[in-house]
Amino acid sequence: MWALTVAAIIERQGRFLVVEEPDKVTGRSVINQPAGHVDPGESAFDAVVREVREETGLAFAPEAIVGLYPLKAANGKDYFRICFSGTVPEGAVAVPEDPEILRCHWLTRAELAAASLRSGWVLRCLEDALAGRRFPLDLVADIRVER
Repeated sequence: MWALTVAAIIERQGRFLVVEEPDKVTGRSVINQPAGHVDPGESAFDAVVREVREETGLAFAPEAIVGLYPLKAANGKDYFRICFSGTVPEGAVAVPEDPEILRCHWLTRAELAAASLRSGWVLRCLEDALAGRRFPLDLVADIRVER
């Protein structure tokens, strides 16, 4: 069974908003886009807005879908990631609400490529966004996780 997840690409002046969090297996700090699971009864659109708010404290306005990404994780589970691009209020400071998020960063593409990433999908989603991949939000607007 697939677990549906969402992620957000947020760019400001050549830097991308990411979160630093402990890896659940090793405990090491890793970098990820603001991301998380879609809750039962929740739309993917609502989930990405919620996840960005929880992990950065910022209001996210989705503008497009960057891509759809299936992933077989090291833990043996199957994940399906919907990556959105969008904006947060200009000048707003990112402060995590989720206690599992250590801190937020605005990193360049080069800094992200050199960082310890949560998964290979972090850079793949970013590369797709930088390549201009944009699909309309209604591509997945009605996808919901059943209760």
